[in-house]
Amino acid sequence: MNEKEMLEHCAELQRDNPIFTEKFLELQKQGKVGVIDAVGMGNIPVLFANGLSLAEAWENSLITLWTKGIFVRTQYDDRNSSGDYIHPPSKDSTMITVIQAPLSEPRIHREFPGGLDALEEYRQEMLDGIKDGWIRDKTNPADKRWEYTYHERIFKYKIPGLENTINQFKLMTENLARGPITRRAQVVTWQPWEDAVISDPACLQSIWGRILRDNPQAQFAMYSDEQTGKPKLNLNWRFRSRDAYGAAFMNNFALIDFGQMMTAEISRIRGEEVILGRSVDISDSYHIYGKDYETFLNRFGRSLATRHFLETEDYDSNARTWRSDSPVVVASFEEARKMIPGKIAEQDAKYARKEGLTKGSSKLLGK
Repeated sequence: MNEKEMLEHCAELQRDNPIFTEKFLELQKQGKVGVIDAVGMGNIPVLFANGLSLAEAWENSLITLWTKGIFVRTQYDDRNSSGDYIHPPSKDSTMITVIQAPLSEPRIHREFPGGLDALEEYRQEMLDGIKDGWIRDKTNPADKRWEYTYHERIFKYKIPGLENTINQFKLMTENLARGPITRRAQVVTWQPWEDAVISDPACLQSIWGRILRDNPQAQFAMYSDEQTGKPKLNLNWRFRSRDAYGAAFMNNFALIDFGQMMTAEISRIRGEEVILGRSVDISDSYHIYGKDYETFLNRFGRSLATRHFLETEDYDSNARTWRSDSPVVVASFEEARKMIPGKIAEQDAKYARKEGLTKGSSKLLGK
């Protein structure tokens, strides 16, 4: 399609999927979604969405993105031999998503791309470092694997000239345990000496945290002191670039578990229970790729129109979500935990033989 035909096609896509506008207007009345700064005149729209659980917040963010995002090209869009783009431009925005109670149910949305086994594998990749050994050997030009993992950047951050790596998780945790109201507790992933020039730089940029107390007896709700009530760890994480449909749910599922790891360690150090408070997900570019529209609209969009949000019973096939403690989820995670070590060991053996040194042999989500 030429540019004029592509524009008309995008208008048709927007017009032919009214369920998104209907849902957006319903949610907007409830204050759960909205526009901070509208699109136009070369400006990227700034949008927000919130939900009690991860599943609700992610769903609301996608409804908002499709309804109010802008169509814009990316450097990844393919062209045909005539120079015309093959796929439509992406749907894009700057998005702020608030997960009000990250551990509340339902935690899992059934329409995220990937199975429950992949979700557990990604969680282990990010939090346990099961794929840190899959980072490319920079001395081998034939090695085309990933430049980093998030686990490596968070737990083993490397700086040229320093012999030892930096465990940013440990430093952030200790800072919060020592001074809960500090504004200096964060981890960063960006390495400008590498990421400014490599082909796939880190998408996750930072995780920031601060602990406030709920102070339930205070006469003025908008006041938190340092002694009264249960301490809550509030987290903000920021991505420079985010595949909203293909990656964001799995990113956030793992990051919520990151928050649980942190609250457990802070609780141990302080000798009092710290719980996970609200989490805020900030994406500079929150997008759905044009190549994914058909799957997104036929799968996610159709589920909005034909399925209810909450499970009404175990194995409810007409729900859009799962509870994390539902039998199918528990069984799937248990099976995945049995299978993953063998899968990792098999791939490790291939890499040891210098086989399959490509990005396609492992998954790194964000872009």
